[in-house]
Amino acid sequence: MPQLVLASASPARLATLRSAGIEPTVVVSGVDESQLVDLDPGELALGLARLKCDAVAGRADVAALTGGALVLGCDSVLDLDGEALGKPGDAATATARWRAMRGRSGVLRTGHVLRDTATGRSTGATASTTVHFAEVTDEEVAAYVATGEPLQVAGAFTLDGLGGAFVTGIEGDPHNVVGVSLPLLRTLVADLGHRWTDLWVSR
Repeated sequence: MPQLVLASASPARLATLRSAGIEPTVVVSGVDESQLVDLDPGELALGLARLKCDAVAGRADVAALTGGALVLGCDSVLDLDGEALGKPGDAATATARWRAMRGRSGVLRTGHVLRDTATGRSTGATASTTVHFAEVTDEEVAAYVATGEPLQVAGAFTLDGLGGAFVTGIEGDPHNVVGVSLPLLRTLVADLGHRWTDLWVSR
């Protein structure tokens, strides 16, 4: 059975996979995300996931792994009125995002691309989860932004961190909001001819 390689630096994705019984090898892609422009949110998420997957799958050390590797590239954006919102990067942008999102709903779209280095085959899809945001106050927005948490996460919020209190509900897979859809990933693994349960580490 090939081993899963996670082409992402996201601690939330790693924690999600670990809680699902999988211990991936983490190899950060380091791709330039600015090279994809003028795409709708779903296409952008999938395109960035493919860039990350391909960059890591092409590395000699990954290709040389015994038994091969299943390289997983993921990328998430928040679709708000058709605009793709990634990581804000700074406090001013995060504040503006939250003032636009509060009391409304957006769709968190996460692109997943999985490549089997032993066969060269790949498959991919985008998972979408609707997120309903609370009518947070200016003071709450300022306090949340001051923690630094929303600056480096897609959509400027987390479901599994401090931002969870500002999400009133979701429709769809909650793992997708954290960064990786386990049900979708299971399907992609099967598409490449492998069994999800074989990825589980012994307990």
